[in-house]
Amino acid sequence: MECRNALLEAEGQMEKALEILKQQNLAKVEKKKKRSAAQGLIECYVHTGGRIAAAVEVNCETDFVARTSEFKELAHNLAMQVAAMNPQYLSPQEVPAGTEGDPKSICLLLQPYIRDQTLTVQDLIDQTIARIGENIKVGRFVRFEIGE
Repeated sequence: MECRNALLEAEGQMEKALEILKQQNLAKVEKKKKRSAAQGLIECYVHTGGRIAAAVEVNCETDFVARTSEFKELAHNLAMQVAAMNPQYLSPQEVPAGTEGDPKSICLLLQPYIRDQTLTVQDLIDQTIARIGENIKVGRFVRFEIGE
């Protein structure tokens, strides 16, 4: 029904209807971000060869969602992102004053997603929130590398 209504509002223009749907999803995501996310899971990723590993805590609202394949896939992709890109902080708010480095490279949520450079990690999370219908947050992460 949402697609039909968007097409009606856009007077049959597909591009405009897609933009309307995107704006509606963003509004839904913003509402959901205010909810508590106290459930979730910890996903670990060990890169081939065992020299790099990452663990990520991803939180959601219910344990039911934490057990879904889509949520588990998101957590796995985030762990791979941490292993590949070596972020230092979760968000720009965590970066101490005077720290050097581009926030887009040192903050996980601002980094370009490794599988689709047109998206940031936050965009990926927002898309999953829109599909699942629950708030999702990255609680914390850690990365290990041999000799580091």
